[in-house]
Amino acid sequence: MLEIKDLTFGYTKSVKVLEDFSLTFDEGGIYGLLGKNGTGKSTLLYLAMGLLHPQKGEVTYNGIDTRLRRPESLGDMFIVPEEYNLPSIRLEEYLKVVRPFYPRFSNEILEKCLAGFGMSKDVHLAALSMGQKKKIYMCIALAANTRLLLMDEPTNGLDIPSKSQFRKVVASGMTDDKTIIISTHQVRDVELLLDHLCIIEPNRVLLDAPMARVAQQLRFLEVAPGEAPADVLYSEQSLHGYSIIAPNHGEGETPVNLELLFNSLLTHAEKIQNQVNR
Repeated sequence: MLEIKDLTFGYTKSVKVLEDFSLTFDEGGIYGLLGKNGTGKSTLLYLAMGLLHPQKGEVTYNGIDTRLRRPESLGDMFIVPEEYNLPSIRLEEYLKVVRPFYPRFSNEILEKCLAGFGMSKDVHLAALSMGQKKKIYMCIALAANTRLLLMDEPTNGLDIPSKSQFRKVVASGMTDDKTIIISTHQVRDVELLLDHLCIIEPNRVLLDAPMARVAQQLRFLEVAPGEAPADVLYSEQSLHGYSIIAPNHGEGETPVNLELLFNSLLTHAEKIQNQVNR
């Protein structure tokens, strides 16, 4: 569906954000795109939309180079950037401008999402808080009903109840042919949503795996000092002992701790990769 192949990009000639970088996102499911600051997560999303052009390599969506920005591609993808401005008009007026660009736009999904966030179509965009604007933009993004939806830090600016509602709204709008890519540092806000993990560092993919495989191959445990299994893969001191990652030998699945997994890959990438990819 979305293929990034041998891509090189930099905002200056001397410093490359991405170099000879490759990654593929298949159709269907919610991807978590995780990485430290400066690894190129947001840049990848803008390259995918054709808003930035690679200096080398290519990004294709369903076989079409995204830098061409063809109508058939643009009408089937939508991006929610971390920062954006909405015009000082009523939401109904804004929707009249947006709808024609998205052939699959669904008023039913829009109404459902607005209701989920406790919002109404009868609002003036200039009168909304940052969090309310984010909810409105999220509703429009989901209602556009594109097969590819890119989100950059979508839960920034949302209060705790709204983050919970965000997860419900996104999950309710999923279908088998939709792919959502969420780039975020707020992993606790989205970890229950994700079907697939892509964890990157500069010019390298640390992990590209379905969440189901991670849960099958790794156990995430809290243990007291001296109680860690002998084959522990990674550990961090916690409030009451240690947070650990150990191989799953069929003992049963545990909830995936994304923060712990991310930290483990920064220092013990090969051990974690080998276990996940067994």
